[in-house]
Amino acid sequence: MAKHSKYFLPYQGRWLADTSRIKIWEKSRRIGATYVQAYEDVRDCAAKSVPKVWFSSADESAAREYIEYCEKWAKLFHLAAENLGLVLLDSEKDIKTFTIQFANGTKIHALSSNPKAFRSKGGKVVWDEAAWHDDQDKMWAAARPTITWGFPLRILSTHNGKSCRFYRFVEAVKKGKLPWSLHTTPIELAVAEGLADRIVGRDLTEAERAAWLETERESVGDEDTWLQEYRCIPVDEAAAFLTYELLASRSVAGIIRPLSETTGDLYVGVDIGRKKDLTVIWVLERCGPVLVTRLVKIMERTPFHMQRQALFVLLGHRAMRRACIDATGLGMQLAEESQRAFGQYRVEAVTFSGAVKESLAYPLRAALEDARLILPDDHEIREDLHSVRKVTTAAGNIRFDVAATEARGHADRFWAAALARHAAGDNTSGGLTAEAVVSRGRRESAELLDRY
Repeated sequence: MAKHSKYFLPYQGRWLADTSRIKIWEKSRRIGATYVQAYEDVRDCAAKSVPKVWFSSADESAAREYIEYCEKWAKLFHLAAENLGLVLLDSEKDIKTFTIQFANGTKIHALSSNPKAFRSKGGKVVWDEAAWHDDQDKMWAAARPTITWGFPLRILSTHNGKSCRFYRFVEAVKKGKLPWSLHTTPIELAVAEGLADRIVGRDLTEAERAAWLETERESVGDEDTWLQEYRCIPVDEAAAFLTYELLASRSVAGIIRPLSETTGDLYVGVDIGRKKDLTVIWVLERCGPVLVTRLVKIMERTPFHMQRQALFVLLGHRAMRRACIDATGLGMQLAEESQRAFGQYRVEAVTFSGAVKESLAYPLRAALEDARLILPDDHEIREDLHSVRKVTTAAGNIRFDVAATEARGHADRFWAAALARHAAGDNTSGGLTAEAVVSRGRRESAELLDRY
C-alpha cells in the first residue's frame, strides 16, 4: 500500500488496508470508492489470491467505468491483461459480462445487476451500489454462496431509504449482529481528508473546503438527496408526513404579496422562537373554498418587543379574522398580550402537546391533499414542511419528529402553517368545483385551481 499511497486519500487507504473477509462501505457519491476497489481487485488477481472477481453494479455504465479502472491498475502492476469486451457468459439466460483476462489465468468479470448472473459461480464478489439494485434479496441469495470457499466479499453503496437490504446490513453491523467490517465515509469526512483539494487541483484552506461543501450542498437542490447520496444518512420518504410530491403539487410561484392588495379574509398562525428556533408568522387569505398563502414572515433571533410589534401590525389588519399563536414556553407572554389587545375570540393561544400537534398536523395535510391550501414555491418552506416525520411509539402514541433538514429552524414553518389553517376553521372543507370558484367571482382562484 505504501508504494502506491500517492494514488489514494486516507479513507481510501483505510479501505484498502482492511483485509477483513467481508467489508461493507456506506459512502458518499463520487469519492473514489469504485476506483480504489478496482485497485484491490487487480492486486488480488496479480497475487493470485483469488481465481476470479465477480463485480456487479446497478447499471452498465458503472460496470464499464470499473473495467476502465481495472485496466489502469493492471498497467501499474505490470500485469499482462486482455480486455475481452462484452462476453456472453450464459446464452440460455442471456447473461453478459465485461471481462478482463490476465496472463496468470485470473479474470475480472463486471456483471449486470441480474441475480442469475451469480449462480454457479465462485470467487471474490464485489457488490457495488447495493442499495440501488432492483431485487436485493435475490441478489444476496445468489451472490453470497459465491464466496463459500473462503473468498472475500465487498459491499459498497450510498443509501436508498430504510426499507432495503443494504440499510439492514449496515444497521446489523452497527449493532454487532453481523461480524463484518464497516466503513462510513460521508462527504464531510472525504473533503476533510483531501477530496476537494484533489478535485480543484491544489491544497485548499479550511475556509475553502467549507465553501466548496456549501456550494455542493446548495447545488444538490433537495435535502433527501443531500442526506442519502452525500452524508450517509438514509431517508425513508414513506415516513415523511408531507411528501415532496404533495408539496410540489400545491406550490405556486408569485402568490406572496403585500397584504394591502388582498381582498379576502385573513387568518394568521404564529410559531414562536427566540434563539435556537425561528419565529414564523404565516398568513392565509380565503379565496373561495381555498386558502392561499400570502405572507410567511421569518424572524430569527429577533427580540420579543420587535416580534410583538410585527405581529400586532398584522393582527390589526382590517381583514384579519382570527389568529392562533403558539403559547408553549416562550410564546405564552406574546399570546397573552395579543389576546388582551385584540380579544380572545380573534386570538387563540395554543399550547402544544402530543394530542394538540396531531389535531393540527392532520388537517393541514388534508387541506393540502384536497387542494384547499396553496403554498408558495419556496425551497426552504418545502424542506421545512417535508422534515416532519410521524412516529408511532411502542405505546401506540403518535409523535411528530423532525428529520435533519437544511432549512433554518425546527419545522417552525410547518407548525405556523398548521396554526394558520386551524385559525381558518373547518369551513374550508368540501371539494373544489368549477362552479364554486366561478360563483365566488374570483378570477385568481380559478387560475390557481386550474392545475387541479
